[in-house]
Amino acid sequence: MTQNYLPPRIHVLAKPTGAICNLACSYCFFLDKELLYPGSRFRMSDEVLESYIRQLVKAHRNPQVTVAWQGGEPTLMGINFYRRAIELQEKYRKPGMKFENTIQTNGTLLDDEWCQFFKENNFLIRISIDGPRELHDSYRVDKGGQGTFERVMRGLRLLQKHGVDYNVLTTINRTNAEYPLEVYRFLRDEAKTSWIQFIPVVERINEGGRTLYQEGTRASNRSVLPEQLGSFLTCIFDEWVRNDVGRIFVQTFEASARSWLGLPSSGMCVFEETCGVGLALEHNGDLYSCDHFVEPDYLLGNIIEKEISELAASDRQYRFGQDKSDTLPQVCRECDVLFACRGECPKNRFLTTPAGEPGLNYLCEGWKAFFHHIDFPMQIIAGLMRMGYPASEVMRVLTLEDNLSRAGRNDRILFKLSGKFLLSTQFAFCLIR
Repeated sequence: MTQNYLPPRIHVLAKPTGAICNLACSYCFFLDKELLYPGSRFRMSDEVLESYIRQLVKAHRNPQVTVAWQGGEPTLMGINFYRRAIELQEKYRKPGMKFENTIQTNGTLLDDEWCQFFKENNFLIRISIDGPRELHDSYRVDKGGQGTFERVMRGLRLLQKHGVDYNVLTTINRTNAEYPLEVYRFLRDEAKTSWIQFIPVVERINEGGRTLYQEGTRASNRSVLPEQLGSFLTCIFDEWVRNDVGRIFVQTFEASARSWLGLPSSGMCVFEETCGVGLALEHNGDLYSCDHFVEPDYLLGNIIEKEISELAASDRQYRFGQDKSDTLPQVCRECDVLFACRGECPKNRFLTTPAGEPGLNYLCEGWKAFFHHIDFPMQIIAGLMRMGYPASEVMRVLTLEDNLSRAGRNDRILFKLSGKFLLSTQFAFCLIR
C-alpha cells in the first residue's frame, strides 16, 4: 500500500500501562490481555513514548491531533508521565498544530493535583460510570470485589470542581439494561454530564471460559442481550428526543442523526462502512489493528522498528478495514437500516444468518429495532437541519404531533416528496412566526 491510503489523521489508543488496572470490573474484555506479555512491567518507556508522539505528529496531515490514553487504567503511570508527554508534543508540534489529550479513566485515583493538571493542559476526561450505585457496583468492582461507586463519584466531583472537560462512558450490560431511564436520568441529573457514550458489553467466550481472543460463538451472561439493547436505547431515545435535544448529547443518537442526514461519516467507528483507522498501541510499542483486536493475529509491528504511518498504511491494515464491508452477509446487504448500522463492529459478528451464512452481528435484532423506532423523529431532525433550524426544534414538532394525535387527527407532520421527507410548509410557518 502507498501513503495515498493513509488518511489525513489516524486515531491511536495508547495504553501506557497495557492491561494493568487497579480495578477488576468483571466484564472488562481487556484484563486478560496481560497474558500476552508475561513478565512485563507494563510501563511505557520514555523511548516508546517519544517515538509515539513524534510519529503520531508526523503521520498527521491535519492540524488537529488527538492523543488518546487508555488502559487498563492509564493514571497508574503517574502524573509525571503525562507532563513528559506534553513536553514531547511541544517539541514535535508542527506550525499551526493543536493537540487534544484524552484519558479514559475509572476516576478512582484522581485528586486535586491530577485535575489541576488536566485543566491547565486542556485534557478531555472520559470517566466510566454505569449508572446509580446499585447498577454501577454490579460489575465495576475492585480487586477485593467491593463496589467502586463512591470512589468514582469522588473523582467525578473533583473534575467538576476544577472545571475539567469530561464526558461519561457507560456500558450497557445484562443488569443495567433493564433500567434505562434510571441510568439515563442518573447520568443527566446526578452525574450532570452533557455527553454520554453507551458501549454494549459483548463478551465472546473462548475455550476454557476466557475472553482473551475474539473467538467463540457464545456470549457471556454479563453480555447485554440483543433485545435488551434495542429496548434500552429506544426508551432513552424517547425521553431524550422530547426533552433533551441540544442539551444532552448521546453519541449513538448523534451518529444516527448524521446517518439520516446522509453525511459521509457517522462519527462512530462501529457505524462506518469500513474501519482500520483506529489503532491500539501497547506499552512496549506494539501496534495493533484495533483496540478490540489486541491479539497476535492483528499485530502490525512495533513502532521502534517501523513508523506508525507505514504500519497504518500497510496492505494488512487496509484489508482489515475493508473486510468490515466485504464480509457482510447478504441479509445485511439487503437490510433497510444498513445505511445506519453498516453491520456494526466486526468483533460482534459471530452468528450465522437464517440462510446459514456466517458473519451476522450478535446485536443485529437490537440495532434493527432501535433504528426502526427512531426513523420518524430522525426524519424530522434531518428535515429541520436541512431547512437551517436547530435539531432541538424536533421537541416542538413532536409536541405538536402529540397534540394533533390527542385531538383525533392522524395527519403527520411530514410528507414525502421526490423520495425525501420534508417539513410541511404549514409547520415551517409556525416555526418562524
